Amino acid sequence: MPKMKSRSSVKKRFRTTADGHLKRKRAYKSHILTKKSRKRKRTLRQNTLVDSTQENKIKSMMVG
Repeated sequence: MPKMKSRSSVKKRFRTTADGHLKRKRAYKSHILTKKSRKRKRTLRQNTLVDSTQENKIKSMMVG
């Protein structure tokens, strides 16, 4: 049986925290920034955790 491959896109987009959760960047920060407020753009800069309902699915894609 061949080795399982991990998804390269998932490896690039997510990092595992010390307690096993997944960290991700926020969406809507790449373009059309002129109409977004400073406060909104500042909030979008910060990382956040992946929702618990999606965590197992993403972790299975990372394992390889």
